[in-house]
Amino acid sequence: MNLKITGRVFIFSLLTAVLFCGSLSDGSSISIGLNTPDSPLITFRIAFRTGSINDPEGKEGLNALTALTIGQGGTQDMTYEEISKKLYPWGASINAQYDKEITTFIGEVHRDHFDEFYAIYSELILNPRFDPEDFQRNKEILKNSIVSTLRSNNDEELGKQSLNFMLYEGHPYEHTEMGTESGLDAIELEDVTAFYQKNYTKENIMIGLAGGYPSGSLSRSENDFLAALPAGREEEMLPEPRQLQDIEVLLVDKESIATAISIGFPLDINRSDKDFYALMVANSYLGEHRTFNGRLMNNMRGLRGLNYGDYSYIENFIQDGGTTFPVPNVPRRQQFFSIWIRPVPHHNAYFALRQAIRELQMLVDDGISQEDFEETREFLINYSKLYVQTTSRRLGYAMDSKFYGTEFYIDKIQSELENLTRDEVNAAVKRHLQYKNLAVAIITPVAKRFRDDLLANETSQIQYNVRVSPEILEEDKEIINYRLAINRDRIRIIPVGEMFKK
Repeated sequence: MNLKITGRVFIFSLLTAVLFCGSLSDGSSISIGLNTPDSPLITFRIAFRTGSINDPEGKEGLNALTALTIGQGGTQDMTYEEISKKLYPWGASINAQYDKEITTFIGEVHRDHFDEFYAIYSELILNPRFDPEDFQRNKEILKNSIVSTLRSNNDEELGKQSLNFMLYEGHPYEHTEMGTESGLDAIELEDVTAFYQKNYTKENIMIGLAGGYPSGSLSRSENDFLAALPAGREEEMLPEPRQLQDIEVLLVDKESIATAISIGFPLDINRSDKDFYALMVANSYLGEHRTFNGRLMNNMRGLRGLNYGDYSYIENFIQDGGTTFPVPNVPRRQQFFSIWIRPVPHHNAYFALRQAIRELQMLVDDGISQEDFEETREFLINYSKLYVQTTSRRLGYAMDSKFYGTEFYIDKIQSELENLTRDEVNAAVKRHLQYKNLAVAIITPVAKRFRDDLLANETSQIQYNVRVSPEILEEDKEIINYRLAINRDRIRIIPVGEMFKK
């Protein structure tokens, strides 16, 4: 989740030199520098090992509210309004980004204003104002994000968050990064200041600096933050997610013009595992985000016109603005596989659900062909380089690589994929992907009818608005009769107003 104080934006792509600086008493490095002397733009990314998993029970949203009260607040000497007026003519921005395990403050400024900007940026983090008006304003922003945006206006995100709720019931990942409605209501300003003092520590920090910054800036920042922050680190231990049994379904009853569907299950690997890179190829073949590289997109949208898009993922994916690429600095120790079916007309939703699961089964059972493997691997090696079109994004990925304990992510993709074989991809698919034990979140106004159809497991017809080929119609006969093993004890209907309330 991103909320910004912002002015003008500069975008560019430059080669960078990487510098690792400074360490704590245990020898771990806390800072990463990407020096591009010719760049006019300088980016800070200061991350803390604190996230929504650190929210106390009953005060879900405390991490997010603390981050915004800092990043969308004032310093001891300047109010939020004064800072906003100061940043605008510089074309500078400060962005508070929060997730399950990491909270990041992203600052960007032209190098002509670096010293003045750094004074404000560092003071925001080290000596936040914690003004009651800033606190209340950001509390309302978060509540509205749940009540007005998530529940009312964003069915696609509602489906993703509902899937997350299903996958991680009883787990620290369960509630949204924003918190819950009642959790936010329970938070007072004193809770924010106490959370800050406990979690914003020198053991929890990682400092990143990129662009054309002056010599000595990285070590200066490191010294400033380590001198000011207290000691302390409590590692949040993560239990294993619960085991899914057959196909479990959550139908969120909500008025909408189409039905949104999200499907998934927990994975036992992340970027630190070799198999992750084999799964990258399989996943791209199945459903690369916002491209026509995947079977889901080609077979569901391209051939049948079911909806706008259908994609799959092997880790949490948050799209970075108007790009097709993921946001960096949202790493998680535990990840999940998911399929995102963008809203489908209600009368075709059951068919779309069956087709998506059938496509997953075909990948698991049949694997990927040699030709498709070679094409997809080549695509990914080249496409992944576009992830780092700006030094800010490159810096974010360098910090994520440190989180996972790997070499630089983009280099890791290339080195792993260049030596990968089709057999290794298919073996990794067999080890980690499956289609029998799934969580399915459905956002629809026809929840009761959809539930009854799923329990009856009868055929699901499809209605076309255009003529399709005989080959498609022949395959449709298999899809409409594709059997779904629904867990009858784990199919629920929840009114949208109850989602993320507690």
